[in-house]
Amino acid sequence: MSTHSTNLNEPQPQTPLVSLRTRRRIGTALRYGLAMILIIFAVLPVLWVISASLNPAKSLVGGTIWPKNPGFTNYDQLLNNEFFPYVQWLINSAKLATISAVGVVLVSCFTGYALSRFRFRGREHLMTGLLIVNVFPAVLGMVALFSMLQQLGLVIPILGLDTHGGLAMIYIGGGLGLNVLMVKSFIDSIPLEIDESALVEGATFWQTFWYIIFPMIRPIIITVGVLTFMAAYGDFVIARVLLKSMDKLTVMVGLMLFRSDRFDQDFGMITAGAIMAAIPVILLYIPLQKYVISGMTSGAVKG
Repeated sequence: MSTHSTNLNEPQPQTPLVSLRTRRRIGTALRYGLAMILIIFAVLPVLWVISASLNPAKSLVGGTIWPKNPGFTNYDQLLNNEFFPYVQWLINSAKLATISAVGVVLVSCFTGYALSRFRFRGREHLMTGLLIVNVFPAVLGMVALFSMLQQLGLVIPILGLDTHGGLAMIYIGGGLGLNVLMVKSFIDSIPLEIDESALVEGATFWQTFWYIIFPMIRPIIITVGVLTFMAAYGDFVIARVLLKSMDKLTVMVGLMLFRSDRFDQDFGMITAGAIMAAIPVILLYIPLQKYVISGMTSGAVKG
């Protein structure tokens, strides 16, 4: 009897109100629901802009996700506009972004290799200075940049105000700081014994860098190039201050002028211009996306 009463008094395990499997299903449903909401918020504005660019009505009023009579009228009028050379703006932006990307990649690779492999006086101070310079945006030095290009243009006209050469020089100089440190951090992860073996075999420092190190840092090279291209292509403030001629403007500055001049009349043409301006960046980023992600994550881990 005593044994039986003892068993009755023992605490019995409670059955959970919601099973573990049910809680997992609820958690999964909530995550998918949140993801769908975020996707809708991200995709809906893009769909609306595409719809507006295909809408011949050219108005914000009564816009829908899919227009009643879609067509490419806005694109045709934009490309053949006699007052706004949109095609030339696209070419200018692509040219400036390409020159800036190539320049930043080359200088960052050379400087990063020197900082990683050589020991010289002032090396630590140089890296600290590069880091500090990146804290301040280029907009803070706009007056100084304007004055520098104004004076430089008196000596070297192709690097003065209202020139693509001067603007590209600003982009290259402004994009070096952080990119140099990223490349240096990536090269630090490569064993120094590789360089020493190449030098023992008779290779010079240049041959060691170009034939051995340069191919090994391809992810960070692509990362720096793509990010620099996107930054230069999408810049508005610096290009707006330094460029004045209509045929030398970039696409971002041109769209701003077009918007302020004809926003209430040709909203469809503005959205068409925005769509066309985004195409080069999309075509560049999508095939190189895996390299960019690999370069950024590798640099973060190895640094």
